[in-house]
Amino acid sequence: MSPIQEIKNEEILLSYVLKWLLLSLVAGALTGGLIAGFLLLLQTCIRFVSALPDWRYALIPVGLLASIVSVRLIAPAAAGHGTDKVISAIHYRASRIPFLVVPAKILSTLFTLTPGGVVGTEGPSVQIGAGFTSALAIWLRFSEQERKKLVVCGVCAALSAVLGAPIGGAVFGVEVLFVGDFFYPLLLPAVISSISSYFVCVALGVSYGVPAVMIPPLSLTVFCWSIAAAVFFSFVCIYHVESIHFISKCFQKTTLPLYIKSFISSGILLTAAAVWGDQFLGTGESGLQHILSGQQQPWYAFLLKSVLLAVTLSGGGSGGILTPTFYVGAAAGSLFAGVFGLDIGFFGALGFVACIAGAVNTPLAATFMAVELFGHEIAPYAGTVCIICYMLTGQRSLYPTQILVQPKSDNFILADPTDRRSWKVRPKRVFHKKRIFRRKKNAK
Repeated sequence: MSPIQEIKNEEILLSYVLKWLLLSLVAGALTGGLIAGFLLLLQTCIRFVSALPDWRYALIPVGLLASIVSVRLIAPAAAGHGTDKVISAIHYRASRIPFLVVPAKILSTLFTLTPGGVVGTEGPSVQIGAGFTSALAIWLRFSEQERKKLVVCGVCAALSAVLGAPIGGAVFGVEVLFVGDFFYPLLLPAVISSISSYFVCVALGVSYGVPAVMIPPLSLTVFCWSIAAAVFFSFVCIYHVESIHFISKCFQKTTLPLYIKSFISSGILLTAAAVWGDQFLGTGESGLQHILSGQQQPWYAFLLKSVLLAVTLSGGGSGGILTPTFYVGAAAGSLFAGVFGLDIGFFGALGFVACIAGAVNTPLAATFMAVELFGHEIAPYAGTVCIICYMLTGQRSLYPTQILVQPKSDNFILADPTDRRSWKVRPKRVFHKKRIFRRKKNAK
């Protein structure tokens, strides 16, 4: 390559970096401000309702009905848990997301979460951020490729705003799109928008922080326990994903109107409230804090949380699916540590990130998140646990629209090169005994 061509290449790279530094900085700051407003409003509403007497649980069916009505009147695309629809829009709809999704998602999530629905905050935040940046890209008349990058900026900024882990949020936003591949050109705008969003949220009063977890020094004993825990977390992930999909399919197969389904879901949530109070309602953040502080949870906690999450979403609730998954993983870690007399906080932290890696196929993002939240000392344990959990959960995912680019084993092949969903087991070569005998005879 000639020196002139090298200079031209450097100019192209420099202009690209400067352009997306500015775009991602602005997109991240605007998205962070929008998500911060949403999170602070949600916290205010939850505090207000939590201060009411026990009759507040009667607001659960009202909230689910209000969520259904708000979605139908404003933007039907806002139904569900959000992130999966954003992934689908990026893959199949040229990253075009109706702007009306933003107000619809804010209202429907407030109606679902405030009285005690079991959903998370990351799904609506992702859909809000993606809807806003998609509208911004259309207004700026960006090309499809540029629009996709700006929408990914919105996704990463929203995740950073919710998780308080800017690098983990950036890697998650890129890694979650394709299983088995990582698109590095998206990494620069993803990281800059995430960091920009994080600083804006902190400046506006959004608080982050988890209890300090004691990380043991790297030793063979703890490492072996971590591997054993990873195998257990893999089964937890399989149960979590399959139970949510199974309950969702059961609700979909029934011919009842959606408002009747919402009453059924409300009845199940009210039963849980009558038996356990609000311990298993909501996002699960308070329970997660207790586990990381070393407090034991009931052995059935992760089983029940998965069911209540699926029931809430199937009954018309609107919200995320990942934040309750944090609790599911941490509660599984609490059970594992309790059975074997280990540190509850440490194994709760491992379960927390392991279930992210396994349930949505993002081992890199989960490892980065563990380091940001719990310190670099956890990296060897978290990295190992996340990779094992990612491998053993197979091709399952809470986000069905993820595209499998590279299988998790060489034993799989792509049956149809044009269809990224046609992975199958590689057929084994079968040699006839007579052919083997002839080869041996000729060799003699």
